[in-house]
Amino acid sequence: MFTGIITDVGQVRSVDRSGEARFVFSCAYDADGIDLGASIACDGVCLTVVEKGRDAGGNWFVMEVSEETLSKTTLGDWASGTRVNLERALKVGDELGGHIVSGHVDGVATVVEIRPDNESRRLVFEAPEALKKFVAPKGSVTINGVSLTVNEVDGRRFGVNIIPHTQTATTLGELAVGKRVNMEIDMLARYVSRLLEKE
Repeated sequence: MFTGIITDVGQVRSVDRSGEARFVFSCAYDADGIDLGASIACDGVCLTVVEKGRDAGGNWFVMEVSEETLSKTTLGDWASGTRVNLERALKVGDELGGHIVSGHVDGVATVVEIRPDNESRRLVFEAPEALKKFVAPKGSVTINGVSLTVNEVDGRRFGVNIIPHTQTATTLGELAVGKRVNMEIDMLARYVSRLLEKE
């Protein structure tokens, strides 16, 4: 489990797609403190560490990614140099600063508008049709691993404010119109919807 509070912005070092896709990430995390088999959310996608180390380029870790994950997230777009929001899994007693995030991406949304809002930026996303019913004003949503509060909803479109700190501490400040992003709906919204379904 995660909180949607980003603790590092890493970078894809290399991608090997010759078999099961293997991504090597540079990071600021101390490799000695990363366990093999640990979960790290990469732009909101929960992945498992299969190798790790440190070299002249700094700390790094390796994730193997299935074809299913590549097809249902933005990972298929990643290449060497891609910057990625990182969050390590919660430990018992950690502060829950965002909201409960599973790291299981529900779909890919698209940036449709960006405009200034004082020092913040207002980003408007268009969600997949199947996910629009799970997005509500003042509710939570996870975009590229970042916990955000929804400001307004209009059909498939919803807006969020990105404060200056979030712009610099995550990759959300680098987004442009047309960019695809990983979207995870609020877990509570998912279960409420399921409970309200007619059998």
